[in-house]
Amino acid sequence: MEQKWCRVEADGEMREYPAGTSYRVIAADFQKYHDNDIVLVFADGKLQELHKTLEKDSALAFETTGDDIGHKTYKRSMCLMLVKAVYDAADHTGIRKVRIHYSLGDGYYCTVDADFPVDQAFLSQVEERMRAMVAEDMPICKRTIHTDDAVALFRKHGMHDKERLFEYRRVSKVNIYSMNEFEDYYYGYMVPSAGYLRYFALYPYDDGFVIQMPDQSAPRALAPFRPQSKLFHVMKESTAWGDMQGIETVGALNDRITKSGDMRDVVLVQEALQEKKIAQIAERIAGQKETKFVLIAGPSSSGKTTFSHRLSIQLRAAGMVPHPISVDNFFVEREDTPKDEHGNYNFECLEAVDTALFNDQMNRLLAGEEVVLPTFNFKTGHKEYAGEPTRLGPEDVLVIEGIHCLNPRMTPALPDENKFRIYISALTQLNIDEHNRIPTTDGRLIRRLVRDARTRGASARRTIAMWPSVRQGEEENIFPYQEEADVMFNSALIYELAVLKQYVEPLLFGIERDCREYLEAKRLLKFLDYFVGIESSLVPANSLLREFIGGGCFRI
Repeated sequence: MEQKWCRVEADGEMREYPAGTSYRVIAADFQKYHDNDIVLVFADGKLQELHKTLEKDSALAFETTGDDIGHKTYKRSMCLMLVKAVYDAADHTGIRKVRIHYSLGDGYYCTVDADFPVDQAFLSQVEERMRAMVAEDMPICKRTIHTDDAVALFRKHGMHDKERLFEYRRVSKVNIYSMNEFEDYYYGYMVPSAGYLRYFALYPYDDGFVIQMPDQSAPRALAPFRPQSKLFHVMKESTAWGDMQGIETVGALNDRITKSGDMRDVVLVQEALQEKKIAQIAERIAGQKETKFVLIAGPSSSGKTTFSHRLSIQLRAAGMVPHPISVDNFFVEREDTPKDEHGNYNFECLEAVDTALFNDQMNRLLAGEEVVLPTFNFKTGHKEYAGEPTRLGPEDVLVIEGIHCLNPRMTPALPDENKFRIYISALTQLNIDEHNRIPTTDGRLIRRLVRDARTRGASARRTIAMWPSVRQGEEENIFPYQEEADVMFNSALIYELAVLKQYVEPLLFGIERDCREYLEAKRLLKFLDYFVGIESSLVPANSLLREFIGGGCFRI
């Protein structure tokens, strides 16, 4: 039979390949046009792993480790190689559980429940095994099996977290990835072999270790591990709370929803824990009599507004008189707002804030003067001064919320002894299973999709399209200052995705297949399919979650 040939258009070139040629072979021919390693390919707009084959004339676009999807693929694949190497280094004995917990800097914090110490000597064995797998270019193989067979497979391997997870999956098929005899499930695409996973290092940390990986901006460079002790403490505390409740993974949460009949208690206990934390912060502020400026910062959809209201209530209970202030009211006039490289107004940068006016008014208040604070009119793009004058009494405190509040350049004229800094973020403590983590950014994006649709009439497509620029602003303006905070607050609720599921799924289904944002919508829909939903009536009126789904007791 005559060999069938297919034309490929990619990177401005047209080439021909025999039908059945793997995308990995084709990618190797085009690698010279890319600074970073190609790990995935879009074939006629459909994302494919490199082990897939060319079967017809196609337009190809390559995803590298310098792209968002490619970078996530690299880190996901690294997790598979890491878990296998841990078991190999222990000769598959004495290990009960390997957990990949959450991001820490450019890496993941991991623990191993074992009969032996997970010390530097053992980590050296693990790293040596990983280097050997890279040198061997060990294949990462994929096979698709029935969901029932996957449940039986995970039960056989003692992966009970995955067994529980797939008891709730409605799809009939599951993709299983393997390296030699080791089989596991991973949520998302993978690289074809270990040879792609060259950049990593292992560091002992706390009760476990960190696997350090490259940042997306420099995929072939490995920065030294820099501990983020405050962030780590908050994440560890939240994870420990989930463990104590028996809710470590999505499968465990689904069990509580469907089998235990006590989700109302789960919700109330989680809300009580957050209220307790807020009360402790308020008591700490009240105990520092010199504090006049409570500065609250955090990334998008962290719940800053509701948190500031709840903190204000607790401050009143502690005998103080709080005055909530939004930095958004200090935006420069619209005609003076900086623009980004695309010519759009850049409301995320510090230069979009009238810091001179802010510092002047805050210092005047500190001096005991009476000040009329501005209110920014977002329709006209100008500040207005129609409110009542404000004056600080002995027990008064300003509760100031804004993305730049931890940046020293925001408050250079204010005395440090009068500041109390709070960093708030939705630091998801729940994981899909022990080897598949839920990125904090996914939780915040889902929150924002729901809120934008409800309060701004924004489509899911628009919110997803804007998200990369929002994330860039966070990387530049918020995350570099998070460790400067006096206290951190985790606004994530262990049950929230089970509630948000019902709100966000219709929005995501509304994105057309031919849109650029469809791929992200499809990924989020697949992710949400892991969750059993619960009614929003269980959510208290003062919950941080009400900022996004509505029905709260605060005017937001």
